[in-house]
Amino acid sequence: MKKRVLITGGAGFLGSHLCERVLTEGNEVICLDNFFTGNKQNIEHLLSNNYFELIRHDVTFPISLEVDEIYNLACPASPPHYQFDPVQTTKTSVMGAINMLDLAKRCKAKILQASTSEVYGDPEIHPQPESYRGSVNTTGIRACYDEGKRCAETLFFDYYRQHEVRIKVMRIFNTYGPNMDPYDGRVVSNFIVQALKGEDITMYGDGKQSRSFCYVDDLIDGMMRLMASDDNFTGPVNIGNPREFTMLELAQEIISLTGSQSRITFQPLPQDDPLQRQPIIDLAYKELGWKPHIELKEGLEETIKYFQKVIEI
Repeated sequence: MKKRVLITGGAGFLGSHLCERVLTEGNEVICLDNFFTGNKQNIEHLLSNNYFELIRHDVTFPISLEVDEIYNLACPASPPHYQFDPVQTTKTSVMGAINMLDLAKRCKAKILQASTSEVYGDPEIHPQPESYRGSVNTTGIRACYDEGKRCAETLFFDYYRQHEVRIKVMRIFNTYGPNMDPYDGRVVSNFIVQALKGEDITMYGDGKQSRSFCYVDDLIDGMMRLMASDDNFTGPVNIGNPREFTMLELAQEIISLTGSQSRITFQPLPQDDPLQRQPIIDLAYKELGWKPHIELKEGLEETIKYFQKVIEI
């Protein structure tokens, strides 16, 4: 049976991949985006599909639609973007969650929240299980995103307990792949753009801080599996690649894959930038049968090909 699926932030990096995947599964998609960070080019090839509808709308304002499922992805996700207008970032996470949960409550729709590993802050436990409650600076420059997403999780579980809304909460770890904004300030895009242009690669800190990188196809698979899972399983659940890399290892891999002559230069570490980030994904494997399959080298090759098409070198 064809479902009517609302995807907020549907023209963004993850949202555009999700729109395509949900359509491929034989459903109708309503893509909602205010284009603060979304890009119409990401979904341009879908506009001719009769089962795809694009609505320009800001989730901080209510909207009335008839839907069966909601994926709530709307929120700027890279530090330069969410710190550009931190008040609006918090509003997007909190008011956006309320408006989408109210819609889900009225429609009796199932709703998935794209939460984030940033709810763990600069973790004191490594790697991070879902039971870890985090170490977040509530007054820092990243708090608009970290605390906004934490509050959204609170709202989701309160709507679940108080109004019996069918919820799913997914904590997304670092994800990369085609449709990323080359200038979004994230480490993968920064390094690839600098390497392709032959510029110095900017390394913040000593490069020993670590991240775990999940290719977008693996991430979307996890998201779809979570939405399709039994209503009794709400999450939160970590979705990410547990293989850990230092920033130096990432930079050296990108230099090698691009054949760049770029040198690595070092700058001070930004405030509250986490030193370690690595998911424990046992729960995702147990409940969803999910684990990532695409290795970093393969994923970076596809991402580099995409960037070569969209940036001026």
